[in-house]
Amino acid sequence: MTAAAQSPPPVVEAKIVAAASAVHPNASLKLAVVAKVTPGYHINDHKPTLDYLIPTELTLAPPPQATVEQVVYPKGEPKKFAFSDMPLSVYEGSVAIGALLKAGRTAKPGVYALQGKLTYQACNDHACLPPASVPVTLTLKVVPRRAPVKRLNEDVFSRIQFE
Repeated sequence: MTAAAQSPPPVVEAKIVAAASAVHPNASLKLAVVAKVTPGYHINDHKPTLDYLIPTELTLAPPPQATVEQVVYPKGEPKKFAFSDMPLSVYEGSVAIGALLKAGRTAKPGVYALQGKLTYQACNDHACLPPASVPVTLTLKVVPRRAPVKRLNEDVFSRIQFE
């Protein structure tokens, strides 16, 4: 009997959520990618402490009916590691990265796919894994101007400082 090789579970899992059930044409919608970093690992801040460190980065490819106006990264936590003389700015545990999406003025009501990916390099106290990325997708619903929209995920969006 042979055992099938199993790849280890990903060190970072991510999902994308919206602040509302839909968006109106010519209106903005807050999005967030919530990443969970496996305990014992960290990923670098979007603006890493040292030049050679690989930043955490969110890239979004919105449908033609929308544009990404802003991406908001949290400030990392300074943490000391044996391999560095200075504390490094990192993310651990649960991290929420915000994005502000604007539906076009002429966006027709309908359902559209938003694709994206979160690129990162996960490390533990002793070594870093190769850079990796995790895909994220969201079904974006555009509704007529007078249609009601319901607020969602307020716990996530309370942690993100949009400008």
